[in-house]
Amino acid sequence: MARIRQADVEEVKSRTNIADVIGERVALKSAGVGAMKGLCPFHDERSPSFNVRPQAGFYHCFGCGESGDVYSFLRKMDHVSFQEAVERLAGRIGFALHYEDGGPAPENTGRTRLYQANSAAAEFFRSQLLAPEADIARRFLGDRGFDAGAAAHFGVGYAPKGWSGMHNALRAQGYSDEELSAAGLVSQGQRGVYDRFRGRVVWPIRDVTGQVIGFGARRLYEDDQGPKYLNTPETTIYKKAQVLYGLDLAKRDVSREHRVVVVEGYTDVMACHLAGITTAIATCGTAFGSDHITVLRRVMGDDSTAGEVVFTFDPDAAGQKAALRAFADAKRFNAQTYVATGPEGLDPCDLRLARGDGAVRALLEGKVPMVEFVLDQRIAGFDLASVEGRVGALRASAPVVAELRDALLQPEYIRVLARRLGMDTEDVRREVERAGRSAVRRDDGPAPSAAGGDEPAPAVRVSLASLPRTPDVTLERDALMGFLQFGHRLDGATVAGALALPFRHPALEAVRAAVSQAADMQRPGWAVDAIDQVREPYRSLAAELLAGDFPALSDDAAVTSAGDLARRLAIRALAQEKSELLGAIQRVPAQSEEGMRIRVRLRELDAERERVLAEA
Repeated sequence: MARIRQADVEEVKSRTNIADVIGERVALKSAGVGAMKGLCPFHDERSPSFNVRPQAGFYHCFGCGESGDVYSFLRKMDHVSFQEAVERLAGRIGFALHYEDGGPAPENTGRTRLYQANSAAAEFFRSQLLAPEADIARRFLGDRGFDAGAAAHFGVGYAPKGWSGMHNALRAQGYSDEELSAAGLVSQGQRGVYDRFRGRVVWPIRDVTGQVIGFGARRLYEDDQGPKYLNTPETTIYKKAQVLYGLDLAKRDVSREHRVVVVEGYTDVMACHLAGITTAIATCGTAFGSDHITVLRRVMGDDSTAGEVVFTFDPDAAGQKAALRAFADAKRFNAQTYVATGPEGLDPCDLRLARGDGAVRALLEGKVPMVEFVLDQRIAGFDLASVEGRVGALRASAPVVAELRDALLQPEYIRVLARRLGMDTEDVRREVERAGRSAVRRDDGPAPSAAGGDEPAPAVRVSLASLPRTPDVTLERDALMGFLQFGHRLDGATVAGALALPFRHPALEAVRAAVSQAADMQRPGWAVDAIDQVREPYRSLAAELLAGDFPALSDDAAVTSAGDLARRLAIRALAQEKSELLGAIQRVPAQSEEGMRIRVRLRELDAERERVLAEA
């Protein structure tokens, strides 16, 4: 495969704002001078430790140690090759790439090709919604209160009844059967390759960045023997346990409002958005689970308890079962979780159709804390008029309260449960404590192995937090942080002079040695390249220095402070040399050649110090 010209690789990176790319997956907030912060997309965490430096084009997680530039972010998140990452970003900014052999752009392959095939299929389905055959699909949408504008907004389309209409259209665009099969768009039967979706209304399913990764399709014809809803099968780019329908449209408001509404289907998402609840999303053919929570928490940025997650469930048995499953996972949210049920069991789509947009909005106003909803479900099957019924209800519901780890919430819910059961608060409290002890015993795993066993010793990780807090280390640390983050705005000679001086802490010295080799601090991405040259085990420390919070109130103040730190390093080196010479001069005759040389050098050092101070 022809390689992309290196100059183009650098140009695309310099024109791309890494915060915009990462911000499509992670809710980022300002975190000091020139920095943004959010929940790490590479590991599960409750407090944000993922820092992004837009000016440097760099990210680093202080929790798991992942770091890199915008290309490495795409490669790790989307599992694409380096060339695919460059091509994707080039397409994003409309930049025409050049390849080393001088020829045209090579054919895209791999995951990029799957995205393109799904996008082409989405356009095909949308165009078919206007065809005469699609009258049944248009009536289906109209009967649910969705006009042509709503269909266009959500990209709804129609899959023709024929055996291979979409297949033929995409083959004509150059897609192979292998690519269409890998994208989950076609299946293989005895008669050959055929469309997976036929005679159905189709919703495109997009990832958080807005790329089409699959489809959900509803049956329209009575002679269709397939399932009522048919989704794209698992593919390289479509993992149903991690996909949330509508998140691409909802993410901005979810991030801003720290609120998300989880509904049950595609039409419910449409109804909510059209009614003004623009934070609604739905799962795609699977129960709401832990992977969905991970995706949502990154978008919500719920590092506090101010957020809200509202689940809408039907009040029937299936809905109650779904609520109990969600409760088991909902404890992984920092946000508060609620349940909202529609009047007469109406879901948001039917509620909007029957009573209008205002009724959908009112649905959320009637939400109740999920704990209360689950307690009601646990109690509902018991006869509270009898002693046996109350005791049984207590035993069934006490574990729910025992799972609450909030020191303020648990005693309150003990009192709530006691009132609902008509029992003494102390009796309820004792049962909750007993349930809590039982849960701890069940959760206890095997004891950890003793030291000196077969378990390998954990690797020592050098980090900012592990550095000693001495004046010398603080000076070297802050200077390196300032040079890496603001070197492009500093006087080159001043920084070069400071970096030519050896540092006293070995880890910081390893970073200095690599950074000092940087050829051009004005070149975009120079700091990221310098970090790549730091020897292990100090490369992660270098990444933290580039991503960390530099102690300043503004960019200009940071530049001034970094320049001052460079001068302080120079003054420290002059002072150290002067101290050594003052000791040496005591050991040689004053009128000797060595003594004269030392006195000359001492005068030079004083002059150099005055010159450095004058530059401040």
